[in-house]
Amino acid sequence: MLTFPSSFEAQQLRNSKQLFEVSLSLNNMSVALKHGGSVSEEERWSSSENQAESLEEKHQEVVVSHVPIVSSFNDRIRPLLDAVDKLRHLQVMKEGIQLPTIVVVGDQSSGKSSVLESLAGISLPRGQGICTRVPLIMRLQHHTAPEPELSLEFSGKTVPTSEAEIADAITLATDEIAGSGKGISNTPLTLVVKKKGVPDLTMVDLPGITRVPVHGQPENIYEQIADIIMEYIRPEESIILNVLSATVDFTTCESIRMSQKVDKNGERTLAVVTKADRAPEGLLEKVTADDVNIGLGYVCVRNRIGDESYKEARKVEADLFETHSLLSKIDKSMVGIPVLAQKLVHIQATIIARCLPEIVRKINEKLNASISELKRMPKTLSTVGEALATFMGIVGSAKESLNKIIVRGEYDEYLDDQNMHCAARLVEMLNQYSGELHRFSADDLTGNFMMREIQVLEEAKGIELPNFLPRTAFLAILQKKVEEVSHIPVDFVEKVWTYIEGVIMSVLMHGSENYYQLQLCTRRAGYNLMEKMKERSRNWVTEIVQMEKLTDYTSDPAYLNDWNKLMAQQQKFIDALENRYTTAFQIEGLGEVAIEGLRAYEKPVLLQAFDLKMRMTAYWKIVLRRLVDTMALHLQFCARNLVNKEMEEEIVKELVGRHDGAIEGMLEESPAVAAKREKLNVSIKLLSESKNVLANIMDRITTNV
Repeated sequence: MLTFPSSFEAQQLRNSKQLFEVSLSLNNMSVALKHGGSVSEEERWSSSENQAESLEEKHQEVVVSHVPIVSSFNDRIRPLLDAVDKLRHLQVMKEGIQLPTIVVVGDQSSGKSSVLESLAGISLPRGQGICTRVPLIMRLQHHTAPEPELSLEFSGKTVPTSEAEIADAITLATDEIAGSGKGISNTPLTLVVKKKGVPDLTMVDLPGITRVPVHGQPENIYEQIADIIMEYIRPEESIILNVLSATVDFTTCESIRMSQKVDKNGERTLAVVTKADRAPEGLLEKVTADDVNIGLGYVCVRNRIGDESYKEARKVEADLFETHSLLSKIDKSMVGIPVLAQKLVHIQATIIARCLPEIVRKINEKLNASISELKRMPKTLSTVGEALATFMGIVGSAKESLNKIIVRGEYDEYLDDQNMHCAARLVEMLNQYSGELHRFSADDLTGNFMMREIQVLEEAKGIELPNFLPRTAFLAILQKKVEEVSHIPVDFVEKVWTYIEGVIMSVLMHGSENYYQLQLCTRRAGYNLMEKMKERSRNWVTEIVQMEKLTDYTSDPAYLNDWNKLMAQQQKFIDALENRYTTAFQIEGLGEVAIEGLRAYEKPVLLQAFDLKMRMTAYWKIVLRRLVDTMALHLQFCARNLVNKEMEEEIVKELVGRHDGAIEGMLEESPAVAAKREKLNVSIKLLSESKNVLANIMDRITTNV
């Protein structure tokens, strides 16, 4: 049992005032809890003043009776500590909520186990190398019964044990968690110690820091341990209990280096200096100089040695710091396990009082957010009728969205996604298609001017009057030109339907994302339908191209107008040919053409070739216009039919026409949605239980404070 020798009574009187101040903090916290985690200054002071007289009386009782560490103050913070322990057991940290925690760190062989043994009054595993291979959560609780109660909690089970067997039990549990080798694990093991005289504390003991792996340990053992330690000490809610050996230079300790990374000024670091009896020289200077920024101060202790009982060890420790020529000079507020225990209880109470209102607020916020998100999720379907109604609603919604996007050119649903601004993208593609057709044909107008026409006319000669223009020559050139551009409309419809397919599938998948079976059917139906549309357009384009090859016809008066304008320049063209110094001729509507190579041909041939060229030039404009205009009309017509009729028919046929229970399958959620719903339900359950844990202590806090 931890009791204060007479040499510590004066220090206990000094510390009792601190306990009174913490009691006020706990009172303020209880007021905050009643207000959902927040409280005004007026309410805080009012509540504090109402309790002040009662608290002062309890403070006087502490001063007069000189009670040991296990006092009525511990009784007042016990509900809070139980609440935090329950929150930790519920694993509320998984929700991103950090708990106030005393984290014990130290280099290997720094005496960390001895300190914890002295606080808990039990024996922990000892041996060479790393003894603590998993985070050990030590829950110490003063117990009035004469016999202690000890148990281990891990892997969802509770294993009772005894003082004599506790070390072996911890070793066996550690082996089950981390394996029987020398590796470590981040899965915690909880040790519950209910024993008369122990301080009400919860601490997390972490593996000792080692840089050199021993046989059987992984090569990166240091990195593994460092990662675990940093995970526990990084949160602002963590108090770092840094165990240092008096036999080493504090500035070289790895545990100091790690704690300074997250607590540079040491505001939440308390140092325990072990083995004071082995290196008393200069210890006073080391703890008073504080070269390593230990903001919460130092406590020097003497470890239990050999078969000493804990009572004997405390007596020897008290005598050591009372009578030793060097150690007796250290202030009594900085020496002894009882002082350490009292400091830890005080710090623990303070941090809980500070953090718990914020924890309440965060739990409420996250609980409300999870409930809201769960409500926004789609309703689970329980009948085929509900499935059909949901299906029709999804298809109807998709139709309306696609009508807006594709048919009407509206894009308010996708303001920031330009790819879904379908009308604008289709116009861009049509303009590119038209430009490609015209660029391809323009190369033929001035390059090798009239040579193709002359060659065709040579091959089209017949026994006939010489001044007639053969129609076969015109068709031969027309067919050749159409064939040369035939790939452009085919490629274009492929490109357009691929784009429309992406738009349609995006809308369909978004609408059915919460229903896995429906999404599968919708995807199949969408792809099947788009393949049909692509095939239909490819066939249509092929027919259009073949029709353009087959005959030369137009009722468009622009043909004759353009031909007449071009033919009006024929005589000037002939005159230019007769002028041997002219190498090029400017034809209005075509541009400048090279003519020097044409002088080798006779005039009748040149006149016919010029006529044929001008006819083809005028008619080709009509052909290109038809290829562009009819394409635009075809796409609009097909897209409208696709959205308003064929899409719904294809999806219904795919879903209803199958015989594998596709409609019933809609009752099953997609794996992603099911996982999200399960995660939210687990989160709500955890947060609700956490909220209840905190709610249940409010009355106890108010009563005890």
